[in-house]
This record gives sequence, C-alpha cells and structure tokens, in this order.
Amino acid sequence: MSAVAEVHGSIGVIGVIGAGAMGRGIAQIAAQAGMQVKLFDVQADAAENARKAVLAQWEKLQQKGKLTEQQFHSAKQQLQVVTAMDAMADCEIVIEAIVERLDVKRDLFRQLEAIVSAGCILATNTSSLSVTAIAAGAAMPERVAGLHFFNPVPLMKVAEVIAGLRTRSEVVQRLVAFTHQTGHRPVITKDTPGFIVNHAGRAYGTEALRVLQEGVAAFPVIDAIMREAAGFRLGPFELLDLTGLDVSHPVMESIYQQYYQEPRYRPSVITAQRLQGGVLGRKTGRGFYDYTDGAQTVPQADAADAIAGAQPWTGWIWISPENPEAAASVRALLERCGANIENTPEPSADSLCLVAPLGEDVSTCVVRQKLDARRTLGIDSLFDCQGHLSLMSNPATDTAIAQQARALLLQSGQGVSLIQDSPGFVTQRILACVVNIGCDIVQQGICTPDDLDRAVELGLAYPFGPLAWGDKLGASRILTILQNMLAYTGDPRYRPSLWLSRRAQLELSLKHQQG
Repeated sequence: MSAVAEVHGSIGVIGVIGAGAMGRGIAQIAAQAGMQVKLFDVQADAAENARKAVLAQWEKLQQKGKLTEQQFHSAKQQLQVVTAMDAMADCEIVIEAIVERLDVKRDLFRQLEAIVSAGCILATNTSSLSVTAIAAGAAMPERVAGLHFFNPVPLMKVAEVIAGLRTRSEVVQRLVAFTHQTGHRPVITKDTPGFIVNHAGRAYGTEALRVLQEGVAAFPVIDAIMREAAGFRLGPFELLDLTGLDVSHPVMESIYQQYYQEPRYRPSVITAQRLQGGVLGRKTGRGFYDYTDGAQTVPQADAADAIAGAQPWTGWIWISPENPEAAASVRALLERCGANIENTPEPSADSLCLVAPLGEDVSTCVVRQKLDARRTLGIDSLFDCQGHLSLMSNPATDTAIAQQARALLLQSGQGVSLIQDSPGFVTQRILACVVNIGCDIVQQGICTPDDLDRAVELGLAYPFGPLAWGDKLGASRILTILQNMLAYTGDPRYRPSLWLSRRAQLELSLKHQQG
C-alpha cells in the first residue's frame, strides 16, 4: 500500500499555489474551515495582496454577522503567506491554481515532488486540461487528481473531484473528505473534456445561439422565455454576457474539438464573430446587450413581437385534439382569457386554429392536419401554458391574425412572445438538449445521476439538474421532442441519448441506475 493510502482523518495543513481569484478563494474557505493554509505565488506581493483581500472579505462577513469575532481571528491565524515552495514540505494536500498550460502545471508538480512527502496529494484546479495528462509528468501519478472549484469559490458551493487514469481511489476519497471539510459539495467525475459542469452546460448557450441564428426570435425574447417560462435566473444571452465570450467561446470550441466534432457541442459563428470583434459582454460594456456603468440596457421590443394597437381576437378558436394533454392546458388558458372556444372535430371556415406540437413546427402540423395555414398558430404547452407564453406563426400566417391572437392571450396576465416557425419552439429545443446531454454524461459513466444534477444546480444555478428536468417534464415528452427534431432537421445534434430512450420506453426515472 502506498503512503498516500495510509493518510486518514481530517486535513490539517494544505498548500495553495497561485494567488489569483481561484487560489485566493480556495485559501479562504480552507482557512475558514480551520486548516492551516500556506499560500504561495511566484509574482512578488501577489500572495500578500490576496491575503489582504481575504481579510477584507472576512471583515465584511463579520460585520454582517456571518462570522464571529473568534472565527475571524482564528481564520486569520490559519492563513499564512510563504515566499518559497520549500515551505510546502509538511502539507498534506497542495492545490495548484496557476495558468492553464499543461507544460507549466507539469513542471510545477515535478518541483513539488522534490519537496513534499510521499503521502502528500497533488491536486490541480484545472477547468479544461486533462488530469491524466498533467499527472503523466509526475513520478507518482497515482497521487495526482483534479479538484476543480468555481469562481467565486466561497459562494459556489461545489467542487469537482477528478480522477485521472492512474489516480488511486484513496486520493479521491481524501479529496472528497477535504471538500466536505470546507463546507462545499464534492462531485466525483471521470477525467473527460469539460468534466461535469462545463460539459453539462453546453446545451443552454449553444442551442439558444442556434435558435437565434435561425431567426426564430430575437435574443432578448429568447432570454425572456427562458427566464419567465423555464425559471432560469439568467437567459442564455445574459449569461454569455456575464461570463464573457473570451471565456465562453473558447470553451465551446475546446469541448467540440476534444470530442472530435460531436454535433451536440457544435459552437456558433455568432459568438466567433463577436469574439473577433471584441464584443465580449459586460467586461467590454457591450455584448448582446449594451451596458452603462455596469447596468444592462434593455433593447426595445422586437417589431415582430409587439405591434401597437392590436385588438384581441374575438372570433372562434379551434384547438387541435392531436395532443389531448396539451389541448386541455390550452383550453384552460383560453378560458382564462374569455375566448370563444369551438368544440367541433374540424375547424370552421373562419376560426383561429391553435396547435401544440412537441418538437415539430406549425408548418408540419398544418400539412398533416389539413388546416388553413393563414389562420393557424402554434402554442408551446411544455409548461402547461403557465408563465411566459410562446405563440408561433408559420410562413403563411396572417400577421394581423397573429397579433390579435397575441393580444387575446395577453388578457391572461402572462407575458406572450410571438416567434417564427421552429421545430420545438424555444423552451422545448433548449431543455430537450440540456436533458439529452445530461443523459449522455451518465450513459458514459462520467458521474452518477445525483452528482450530475447537484453539480449543475450548484455550479450553473439551473432551476433543476438535467435529469430532474427530464423527470419533471416527462422523459417520453423529451424523447418525442428530440425524435421529431431529428426527423425534421436531419441534424445529429438532436439524436436521443440511449440512457434517455431506454428509460422513457420503460417509464423509469432518468435517475434510475441499473442494478
């Protein structure tokens, strides 16, 4: 048994190399947890400046009553700046949070191996590099693992524990215990591109960009729909602006290339062009939105979404019976609006026709059901017509009829966006892709279903993890959306995961694990 395997109990002394935002944050939570922390940075004064910043944070926490005076002074004593890596000799764990370069990280670990004991764990906070590749340069690769925290570390209460190909299980268990000790939630993941969080987060932005590229809706409309219908804290374009395209787009390209051009992760020409033009988001004062003194400027409503003076539709409305569950929620919505609902098998000559497809566009429904395209609109029933509503036209829809239908639905007191024809509306497309990628992550055995959902909830602040989303919306409905989108577009990005297909067919929870 190696020396690493013999280490037990709580962690007493750790080293943190790199005093940037990540290293500083890791040092803060470890010292608060009662560990002695040795902070080192090769740049002069960087570690001391980081220490001062941490002390300032603790003072604010004390003023807010979130840290007692005793806790503050104790943590202050635990955080130590060191001026040489030799001071790491007695550390039980050393975590590097330095530049994202494979050669630099390998060289650092080689230097550390000449300093620390054989039982010391070497952890990398890399977000994009292979832990296996970093460990390959070490004399003892079995003690090297990934420990990926998220920025800002004190607030993002999750950390990915990544085992390289040669990492010993005892090292993983030790890092799990360390993460618990800091008050964060550890999630265990295989060493794969994007790990859990960056991998699972591919669909939200990339599919929204695809919707925008196809001209289905303007970006503020897409954001409003995902916030007000699906419950996301930020719309996809608000999130891209917050993160910055200098960070987001390279990650999109990196994961796409590392998975050998897997269509599910295909980046967008929209963000590539904006990155080249320096339109990065909040940090440049201009992204998808403009920012003045950090405040977002909300653009005026898209002309297609609101035409002044439109009067509510007062004629008859026929609801397609193809999807009985959807028809019931559409009927309840129309009753709230005081609409005249037509109860006939076929629509009359002058009635407004409403269809509620899953993964299909209005044009397809018009042809299959032999409806009058001029008077037919689609409505998204994924959330049972609660929250923000999406009303979808087809290329032949009469514009005046569409605006009258929108004006009628506004009488429900809900927001209503009028979008262009698209298989899957907005929420169906984006959420089906979120669920599908999540299903494929667990199908590959990258992590457990519970760790996937928890990592996404904590690391991305989604209302639900991908598998919980699928169970909430119905795995069979998600499968239908993807199958219809794949059949209509022929794009393999929409091919359903085997994990999803099998559990939907057998009416199992998407969290169900065989055995």
